[in-house]
Amino acid sequence: MSTESPTPAVQQPKSTSLILTLGIIAMLAGFFVVLTVQLTAPRIALNEQRALEKAVFAVLPEASSSKNFLLDETGLHPLAKEDIGQANVFAGYTAEGDLAGVAMEGDARGYQDVVKVLYGYAIDSGCVIGMTVLQSTETPGLGDKVSSDPDFLANFDCLEARLNEDGTAMAHEIVTVKNGNKTQPWQIDGISGATVTSMAIGTALRESTNEMLPLLMKYKEALLPGMQP
Repeated sequence: MSTESPTPAVQQPKSTSLILTLGIIAMLAGFFVVLTVQLTAPRIALNEQRALEKAVFAVLPEASSSKNFLLDETGLHPLAKEDIGQANVFAGYTAEGDLAGVAMEGDARGYQDVVKVLYGYAIDSGCVIGMTVLQSTETPGLGDKVSSDPDFLANFDCLEARLNEDGTAMAHEIVTVKNGNKTQPWQIDGISGATVTSMAIGTALRESTNEMLPLLMKYKEALLPGMQP
């Protein structure tokens, strides 16, 4: 009668070894993530700067040069070209050196995410004279119509954005209305099928002009040619 030899037990790795291995893998993964961010951050920042500079000229079509400013309660402070990321006012100047207008940002919640825009403002006429979308993840073919629909973009040929007589608030707040219902020069005629996105742009412009224009008009002399250092 034969007897079978017992199968030797397979030794399982110790839990401490597994934990150590996983810890090393996690550390290496984290290191490469941080390294990737550090290596790509300057290029991303440069691309964002170039895109913003291009957008300024898109909303201020008569401008051939621009300067960056930081607007706050204490005044309009000129910034260096490389400090564009810190600026909230971008002044455009014609080839003759005259002020063509200023560009400012605004944002509001859209259908899926925040819609961020840049708009041009002509101080002399008190009008928004251009608008471009800087950031949007709205539904392709619907929400993104705000960047391409010619009738919608025509709202910003001269969208009234004047202050009241004492310059402390808007005379009429910018508002988006349903498509075909625009009756006032400060109203934005919305897009059918992209109502939420066009409403978000109206909200972004309303909130930005309410906050920025009273301060801008208070310190507008700093924008004039020859006033910057």
